[in-house]
Amino acid sequence: MAAIVQFENVGLRYGTTAETLRDLSFTLARGGFYFLTGPSGAGKTSLLRLLYLDQRPSRGTVRLFDQDVAAIPRDRLPAMRRRIGVVFQDFRLVPHLSTYDNVALPLRVAGLDEAELARPVNEMLDWVGLSDRARARPATLSGGEQQRVAIARAVITRPELVIADEPTGNVDPEMAGRLLYLLEALNGLGTTVVVATHDLHLLGRVARARTLRLDRGRLSQPAGAGRHSAVPA
Repeated sequence: MAAIVQFENVGLRYGTTAETLRDLSFTLARGGFYFLTGPSGAGKTSLLRLLYLDQRPSRGTVRLFDQDVAAIPRDRLPAMRRRIGVVFQDFRLVPHLSTYDNVALPLRVAGLDEAELARPVNEMLDWVGLSDRARARPATLSGGEQQRVAIARAVITRPELVIADEPTGNVDPEMAGRLLYLLEALNGLGTTVVVATHDLHLLGRVARARTLRLDRGRLSQPAGAGRHSAVPA
C-alpha cells in the first residue's frame, strides 16, 4: 500500500535544547489507522506538529503526500494543510463563532456555497450529539461539547489525513466510543487516521489499527506486537 507519511532519521530540536524527537524512521500507509501512545513528555505532540505541518524537522526527511516537507514553499502550505484535519487537545475553536459556524468553517474556506453547507453541517452535528447546541458559542459549551465540535470541524471535509490529539479525553465512555466509531468510519472511506492517546483501552477497539509508541523521543516496540505493533520504515 502506498505511503502517505514517511519519516527518515528525523530529529526535532527546539532552540539549543536537547532533541525532543530523535532518529525517527517509520512509514504510515495511505488509508491506515494508527494510535500514537507514550508517557507524558515522550514527544507525541511534537510528532503531531510535524505531521500537520506546524513544525519542520531539525534534521532528516519528512515526506507527506509524496512531497518533501522541507521543500514545500511557504505559499503552498495552506493548500497542503487543507488536506489535513486536526483535532487539537486545546480545541482551538473560534470564540465568536457558533457551534454551527465553527463546524462549517472548513467548508467555507474550501469555497462551498452557503446553500450547500446546511445538510453536511447539520448531519455532522447530529452525529456528535450537538444539534441542540448549534447556535451556542464555545464559551457556553462544556469541555466535552467543545471536544465534539473540534472533531466535527476536523472531519467535515473528509480530509486525506486526520490527526487527533487526545480526541476522547473530555467525553464520557459512551461518547468516546461514538467518536472513535466516527473516526473508524471515516477511515473506512479511505482517510488515514492518527490518534494520540493516553487511554490504552482504546487500542483494542479498532481491529485494523496499528500502534506507534514513543518513549523519550524515540520509537519503541510496544509490549505484545501483532496487529498493534509499530510500523518502522
